[in-house]
Amino acid sequence: MAKRRKTNGLRGLGCLGLILVVVAGLIWLQVYRNWSGPGPANHPTPVVVPQGSTLAAAARALEKAGVVRSTTGFLRFARRFGSGDPIRAGEYEVPPHASAKEVLALLQSGKTVQRLVTIPEGMPSIEVYDRLNAEPLLTGKIPVPPEGSVLPGTYSFQRGERRGSVLKRMQAAMRDTLQRLWLERKANSVVSSKEDALILASIVEKETGVPAERPMVAGVYSNRLRAGMRLQADPTIIYPMTQGRPLGRRIKLSEVRAVNDYNTYAMAGLPKGPITNPGRDSIAAVLAPADTHALYFVADGKGGHVFADNLKDHNANVQRYYNLRKAQGTR
Repeated sequence: MAKRRKTNGLRGLGCLGLILVVVAGLIWLQVYRNWSGPGPANHPTPVVVPQGSTLAAAARALEKAGVVRSTTGFLRFARRFGSGDPIRAGEYEVPPHASAKEVLALLQSGKTVQRLVTIPEGMPSIEVYDRLNAEPLLTGKIPVPPEGSVLPGTYSFQRGERRGSVLKRMQAAMRDTLQRLWLERKANSVVSSKEDALILASIVEKETGVPAERPMVAGVYSNRLRAGMRLQADPTIIYPMTQGRPLGRRIKLSEVRAVNDYNTYAMAGLPKGPITNPGRDSIAAVLAPADTHALYFVADGKGGHVFADNLKDHNANVQRYYNLRKAQGTR
């Protein structure tokens, strides 16, 4: 009898052990399926976590997007097995079949999708306005920013971000850049204020697309301002008519003679305000212009310019340019 009881006890222990193994296996399968195993999404999936979202709110967004199986399950396992780090707002791209564990880590990492908008050097404010309004992932309305208030460059933004927020970053970048360069200005700079620096830099920006020429062009205009000469910059004729957009034709003689606050053929000194948004290099050029005696420049037919110290040499350069255009069959 004793042996039979012992055998029955061993069998009971064996059954209990088997049950425990089965239960442990089921628990492991549940944890694996709902936490560390492949998620349900079959393709890269965008998910937006709004500012101030709780983990529960994020979990609902994840379930709606189809990257976790359930809000309740995700929350239960995240709170039991995940770290206590906070989630961060923004737009995320969840990889295909990412596990709930990986999804939580992604939201805690702050590695949001980086979307970019580029403002080229010399883009006028009306076109900055157009570009921001044309971006469908931005929201809200903005006014046309003041000319010269935006620093050209590439800026990141997030899906659903307000256009006004992006514009503020562009304008803050201009203020910061202008302040830093102003503190480094050289003694031969002719401008007496940051506002005048922006105005002159905007003219330099429009007059040459060759970066290496900017200090030289700035030097020519600085010399003209010191001498009381008119700047005679063609882009300042066009700006009042188009607000910086391309004119699309040649300038008329009547427009050269037009008297307004911008036309530097009809007035001495700087125009009323900037005629575009100058880049960092053009601002730096007017605050540290080239040491030169040049007072004139004209296109060289190769994308750059040739400079002259006096009118006689300048007229000769102009004639060479006209001869080149004639030889090329252009006017």
